Amino acid sequence: MRRTLSAVLVSAIAAMSLVSVGASQAAAQSRLRWGPCPADSALPGLECATVQVPLDYRKPQGRQLDVAVSRLPSKDPSQRRGVLLTNPGGPGAGGLSYPGLLASDLTPRPLPESVRDRYDVIGFDPRGVGHSTPVTCDVTPEQIARRNLPYPDDAADVLRDARIAQAIARQCATSETAALLPHITTANTARDMDRIREALGEPKISYLGTSYGTYLGAVYTTMFPQRSDRFVLDSNLGPGGYDRTAHQRFGRGMEDRFPDFAKFAAANPQYGLGTTPKQVRAKFFELAARLEKTPVQGINGSLFRGTTFDLLYTDTGMSVLAAVWKALDTNQPLPPEPPLGDIDNSISSRLHVICGDSRWPRSVRTYQRDVAVQRVRHPLIGAAAANIGPCAFWPSPVERPVRIGDRGPSNVLLVQNSRDPGTPLVGARELRKAFGDRARMVTADQGGHGAYLLFAANMCANNTVTAFLTTGHRPRHDVTCAAEPR
Repeated sequence: MRRTLSAVLVSAIAAMSLVSVGASQAAAQSRLRWGPCPADSALPGLECATVQVPLDYRKPQGRQLDVAVSRLPSKDPSQRRGVLLTNPGGPGAGGLSYPGLLASDLTPRPLPESVRDRYDVIGFDPRGVGHSTPVTCDVTPEQIARRNLPYPDDAADVLRDARIAQAIARQCATSETAALLPHITTANTARDMDRIREALGEPKISYLGTSYGTYLGAVYTTMFPQRSDRFVLDSNLGPGGYDRTAHQRFGRGMEDRFPDFAKFAAANPQYGLGTTPKQVRAKFFELAARLEKTPVQGINGSLFRGTTFDLLYTDTGMSVLAAVWKALDTNQPLPPEPPLGDIDNSISSRLHVICGDSRWPRSVRTYQRDVAVQRVRHPLIGAAAANIGPCAFWPSPVERPVRIGDRGPSNVLLVQNSRDPGTPLVGARELRKAFGDRARMVTADQGGHGAYLLFAANMCANNTVTAFLTTGHRPRHDVTCAAEPR
């Protein structure tokens, strides 16, 4: 049973009165010099600074890297508890502007003022990314055009993709930033987070991480359990992070999520995609096969599958996805795509982390076999999720992956959608089990990637997470939140 709200508030007020003075004193010891943020990250109220961290933590006095950090100060310093570090996911995504986006009025469901009052909200570009010391693989336009999930039709396609993947891995290993390659890992980013904590003058950090950010947060609170305050992990990878298993699970995630889109398209006949979910699913395979033979506006079957997967991440993306399908079906102009940032750096830093965190199979035949299995098991995109990539040709990791376990304070709250295409529920359950009594999990009966705020509408899940961040109240047992009307 949950405690009553009044009891929660009484205990929370007492706790905050004890921690606020210490937190304020710690903040006064910050060594950072705050100033304007870079133009592409500047948002109202956001200020930025730089923290230097070791390239190689085994040689802390050796070469240093820059890590760009941002801060959205507490709106009510009298209620301030400490700092809330954030990570929007990736890997390969910058987080410098993220605190400003979380608080923006343009966001459908911004960070509540009660959370803004309790914390300075902290963002950062992880090592290798954006305004931190960046990495490059000199990715070519042709390589970029293939996107993340090239779909192989047969074993010969896997062999062709292996040659392309090997070339990209070679480019990463011989680029001007090749010396950084062994050190752009999740464990080192977690160590960087602790250097940020130290630079901020804080004894502990709280954390809000989404998608890949859940693994980063899980690694940090495993490596530094006594420096972890309140940790929220939203849309969870399994305890192995972005390993081979997680990548293959994209196939399952799309199968879990696609029925939501099929119902939407069937209920909106103006798109002409079918009047029943079964017809919409059939239209998917029809379009994929047709576009593979005759691409439309540069979109082939593989890109069609990948675009569909990407736009299933939010409910708001469904109308865009239906419009894309209609345009491809009738050879009409496609909706305009939003501008993208530094694609080379995004792809390069993503590969550095994913390939450097764990070992991937080396044998092309292994991928050919897995592709054949996943094509049948998860026909929407399973073959792409099992396909070979540069990690098959990557140097061996320099350290073992961090093993997520149950040693440490009971201060972790997982929040998860039941139909998440990118990080399916099965991975969240495995992470929950790995944490043991350190964690509780809130599962919302909704689709999409991201269960807390932003585009997520389940108020049961949102309120449970907000209460944990603001009062420290965590459910005694795991919680299932029923679907709510839209």
